[in-house]
Amino acid sequence: MNKLKVLLIGAAFSADLHSDGYSRILDKVQIVGICDKDLSRITALAERYGFTGYTAYDDYNTAIAECDCDLVDICMPNFLHHDVAIKAMNAGRDIICEKPLATTVEDAQDMVDTANRLGKHIYYAEDWLFAPAFRKAKAIMESGQLGKPLYIRARECHSGSHSPFAQSIKFCGGGCMVHLGVHPVCFLLALKDNKWSELTAMTSGGLEDNLIHHKMEGEDWAGAFVRFADGTFATMEANYVTIGGMEDIMDIYCERGTIHVDLSFRGPVQAFSIDGLDYTIEKAEVTTGWSNVAVDEKYQLGYCGEINHFVECAMAGEDAQVGLRGIDGLEAMRVINLIYKSAKEGVNVKNDKLEA
Repeated sequence: MNKLKVLLIGAAFSADLHSDGYSRILDKVQIVGICDKDLSRITALAERYGFTGYTAYDDYNTAIAECDCDLVDICMPNFLHHDVAIKAMNAGRDIICEKPLATTVEDAQDMVDTANRLGKHIYYAEDWLFAPAFRKAKAIMESGQLGKPLYIRARECHSGSHSPFAQSIKFCGGGCMVHLGVHPVCFLLALKDNKWSELTAMTSGGLEDNLIHHKMEGEDWAGAFVRFADGTFATMEANYVTIGGMEDIMDIYCERGTIHVDLSFRGPVQAFSIDGLDYTIEKAEVTTGWSNVAVDEKYQLGYCGEINHFVECAMAGEDAQVGLRGIDGLEAMRVINLIYKSAKEGVNVKNDKLEA
């Protein structure tokens, strides 16, 4: 079987998440190029996951022009997604793009339009859709055994982004809603085939109006109430004020039952340490005392499943499932933009694109 040839653009945080997934399916995929302005990061990433036979690049324009690949995986800061994607698709490559798809709706629309014009695929990396616990909850809900879903509450929260780009709206597109809230937004849109009818939102105001992060231009707390076309209600929350590790939580309230999912804090392993452990879970500030210890964090968060799905789709020349396509990333960006509009203007927003 011929392997899918992948060029990784970026060798930092997101590239590490994706590389773990690739390292588990090396019978299907070959990393033929890795690009990062810091060549030492490339070496470290490749050694960590056993990649060999690749070419290292320190400029993404050169990498896209010269690397013989089938797929370009964009693991760059948000503000570079659009530029790298357009260059890669114009070079004849399908792409994987991390969330959010872009920093503006206009750039996201341009990416989708370019893919359609050139016949290329955008694989939108929303890991929640392949998190085993969330997939199991979705299967239980869709089985009908609990009756019709009535209300869903979903949130991703932690104490603040590791990225220096997250401090500026120009570089990231917003605050915690575009960085963290994009996960519940995209998941619930996928669950409802992007058919939402109205939303109302509030956020902290950014800078001095934030709860804690007064040097961050974007908000450090955000919440949105959404009604879907089938009558289901939902609450989507994101914040940078949660201490103690990352929270990925979903509650699904149905006519005859309830589902609670906690990706981070209900694992089978707890450990007590006087001196502290090297690592427990993402964003945990301390590891002394009793800790919840992740068993296979990247797998449980869905990164391995999404990468395998993208590789199989690219090899078959097919689009990804609903929620993992370019158009889904575009709709998530549009909804987040409208969440910001609702919060800023204090208005309820109707979906003027909802088909009757």
